[in-house]
Amino acid sequence: MKDSISGKILGLAIPNIITNISVPLLSSVDTALMGQLSAAHLGAVGLGSMIFNFLYWNFGFLRMGTVGMTAQAFGAGDESRMIHTLMRALLLSLVIAAFLLIFSVPIRKGM
Repeated sequence: MKDSISGKILGLAIPNIITNISVPLLSSVDTALMGQLSAAHLGAVGLGSMIFNFLYWNFGFLRMGTVGMTAQAFGAGDESRMIHTLMRALLLSLVIAAFLLIFSVPIRKGM
């Protein structure tokens, strides 16, 4: 029984480990590909990577919170709560995206 539980945990952990390793690799691959160009191009890639990482990790609360709450609802067999949790997260992400789109020019000019 212990082996099956360890196997299940490992089966859940490996995709998460790969995902967490792959995010920093995005910036590394971009830098390696753009490294042949000028310093300005490389600087632009560095800045873009910083912005991407900032947004990815700071909005991770939405991803992590939704996964936990959805998993609890799924485990309890409560399909209605699961759907409501997912819809709430989707609505929140759409509101945040709309806010960023609407205020992107003032935010950019303020930098």
